Amino acid sequence: MNESEIQDFWNRYPCGDLQVGGLQQHRGDYEAFFTNYDNFRYHKEAHILRCLDNIDFKGKQVLEIGLGQGADSEQIIKRGANWSGLDLTPESVARVQTRLSLRQLPYQSLKQGSALQIPYDDNSFDIVFSHGVLHHVPDILSAQREVHRVLKPDGELIVMLYARWSLNYLVSIGILRRLGLLALYFTNYDPGGIFGQHLANARAEGLWHYLRMDHFIHKNTDGPLNPYSKVYDLQSVRNDFPNFKLIRAYKVFMHAPPLPVRWLPLESMLGWHLWVHLRPA
Repeated sequence: MNESEIQDFWNRYPCGDLQVGGLQQHRGDYEAFFTNYDNFRYHKEAHILRCLDNIDFKGKQVLEIGLGQGADSEQIIKRGANWSGLDLTPESVARVQTRLSLRQLPYQSLKQGSALQIPYDDNSFDIVFSHGVLHHVPDILSAQREVHRVLKPDGELIVMLYARWSLNYLVSIGILRRLGLLALYFTNYDPGGIFGQHLANARAEGLWHYLRMDHFIHKNTDGPLNPYSKVYDLQSVRNDFPNFKLIRAYKVFMHAPPLPVRWLPLESMLGWHLWVHLRPA
């Protein structure tokens, strides 16, 4: 897996774009698109705003890695951060630039670039924040070394990673979706859409290879064309971020489609989003 494949995927399918009909269906009305996207995002994942409220951004030099549509970027700026942003894709950078301009939000800098070669000086930031991005970086050891370099010695890395010990990974992805694909494959029924793409993937790559969890996970977090994803527990966080020490971790967001589990009060044990706070070792 190389970075250009990941860049190409996220440039063609910006995070969350299709969930609100896509920018093209908004006929270039960026303001309407951003409003609809933010409403969708924070209704579905209301915990994000609560988590951001618990972080002291005010007056801090903050680098956000992986920007998507810039929804969290806006929230971080509104909470008083001196914000800088970095994204691998030109599409995300252009959209975030448009958002910040439309909403007249102040910021320090916005750059396109790689987490493997962060284009900022050593000891530049009090906080590096990354929500749902670093689990898409295969060479995470290089990325975390770069984050360590640009963080101040007393700085903090705050990341959201997909959780291995979650209902989504253990039951929905690990059992239900694989059984569903087996049924489609052996009945030779193609429903089209996302399920049809999974079926096409299985036929092209070989069913049993495709169903291996170390491969199937890539295609079941952010769509069946997603090239790479990883799930984490606390030990794998320690292994993949050796330049840091773990100071806090918690899980949120009951999410395990197709199961209707949002109402279950189990997110601290089986939530899909693992938030970790780390400091330079």
